[in-house]
Amino acid sequence: MTFLSRENTAHHAPLPDTEQRDGISSTEFRGAMAALAASVCVVTAGKEQARQGRTVTAAFSLSIDPPTILVSIDSNASLAHIMSAEKEFSFAQLSEKQQATADAFAGKEVPEKRFDHGNWSQWSSGMPCLFDAVAAFDCEVTAEVELSGHRLFAGRIRSMILDNSLPPLIWHKRHYTSVFLG
Repeated sequence: MTFLSRENTAHHAPLPDTEQRDGISSTEFRGAMAALAASVCVVTAGKEQARQGRTVTAAFSLSIDPPTILVSIDSNASLAHIMSAEKEFSFAQLSEKQQATADAFAGKEVPEKRFDHGNWSQWSSGMPCLFDAVAAFDCEVTAEVELSGHRLFAGRIRSMILDNSLPPLIWHKRHYTSVFLG
C-alpha cells in the first residue's frame, strides 16, 4: 500500500499482519464479499406471463449522461436470455419493507409466484414496474458483456420513479439491514 505525505513523498505502509497467498477458495471469497454491504435490488424483464426476475446486489451507476446503470446476471438464468433478446429490463432498489419481495426473487418462491410479492404495475414500455421501492428504472439495454459466467448489462434509463424518504434495504454479512440517515 502506498500513500503520499504532506510533502508529496511516496511512502510504503506495511501490510496488515495477514496471511498472503495466491490461491483463494470460493468459500473464502464469498466470505470476503459478504462483508461488502450492498443495496438489494430486483431486476426484471419480459411481458405478461413471460416475466422473469431476480434479486441482485451486483448493480451500480455507470454514467450520469446518459443516465445508465450496470447489472450483473447469471448467464444461465432465463432472465439473462430475455434481457438479451428484448434489449430492455426494469430495475428496483428495494426499501427496507420489501424483504419478502427480495426473498421471493432470490429463489425462495417459484418463478411463477414471484410477482405475487410486491406492488407491481408496468412501465409504458410494458416492462414490470415495482412500486414502493427507493428507486425504480425502466431501462434499454445499450451493451452487454459475457464475463466469468455472468452477463453485465448496461441499461440506459428511459423512465424513473424515486422516493428518497424510504430507507433502502441493505444486504450485509448474509443478513438484511437498513441504513437511513434521515
